[in-house]
Amino acid sequence: MNRKHTIAILVNDQPGVLQRVSGLFGRRGFNIESITVGSSEEPGLSRMVIVTTGDDHTLEQVQKQLYKLIDVIKVIDVSGNPMVGRELGLIKIGAEPSARPEILGIVETFRAAVVDIGPTTLIVQVVGDTEKIDAMIELLKPYGIRELSRTGVTAMNRGVR
Repeated sequence: MNRKHTIAILVNDQPGVLQRVSGLFGRRGFNIESITVGSSEEPGLSRMVIVTTGDDHTLEQVQKQLYKLIDVIKVIDVSGNPMVGRELGLIKIGAEPSARPEILGIVETFRAAVVDIGPTTLIVQVVGDTEKIDAMIELLKPYGIRELSRTGVTAMNRGVR
């Protein structure tokens, strides 16, 4: 049965690692819905967080194949345990001065922030889980979304580990 998986992969910070990891997912027929890469707590290592959908058996095979890649240090199915996942969205919307109070009400409700104000536009920053970002986008569509940028999910397991 297909379900959403969030995988954290600790890798050596080397050129070409991202290409090899993403290529492995593609060869196994997994679409990468989201991928983020950044520094980890260990110098010289990066953490990739990949969100994908697939069945458990195939994902297990992908995890085993990932360990065969020379620069992969550790693979964790973060979604297998309670986790915190966050994404950042920047949304530029049409915002004539007369519409701004209504828009600011939406921004406040979502605990988002206005990070830029132009003569006819606003840029809103929202941080949260994917569903929160999706919901905010839907509410801002009537104002005219001019531009949208999302970081993708980054995640880690809850508790002491």
